[in-house]
Amino acid sequence: MNYDIRLEHQAGTPLAVVRRRARRQELSRVVPEACGTVWQALKEGGVAGAGRHVALYLDGEINLEIGVELPAPFEGYGEVVGSSTPAGPVAAVTYLGPYGGMHAAHAAILQWVREHGHGLAGPSWEVYGHWQEEWNNDPSAIRTDIFYLLAPGSMPAAHAATP
Repeated sequence: MNYDIRLEHQAGTPLAVVRRRARRQELSRVVPEACGTVWQALKEGGVAGAGRHVALYLDGEINLEIGVELPAPFEGYGEVVGSSTPAGPVAAVTYLGPYGGMHAAHAAILQWVREHGHGLAGPSWEVYGHWQEEWNNDPSAIRTDIFYLLAPGSMPAAHAATP
């Protein structure tokens, strides 16, 4: 499959998250459970305006932050804390399909980074589209946006000011 890899500049998005550590084979259980924990805390705390689910992978050991986008910084509620997606240059791709197939999109973006001489700065993250009823019958339409933070100096000046 061909992937349309984009070079973008991210400003950083406020998040409400829980912190977890998981093995790769546990992610399909840990991510949805953590999203449920965050949604419940936001509901109990009366926090409005929550957006899409996000899984922020902090390192290769799969220390991660899992939660939701928010319109403003979050002070925390119980184990749910405020965070943000990283700001800076990113390589990004939109993946359409079942979550179990995302590994190919990740491999494509990493190959693109190598081929274009960019360095990675560490974190990567996935932003999951709001669930659509039709995705139950057509999982090939499930949308996930994937981002890899690039090392400083990876973005040409012409792109640096673009939000």
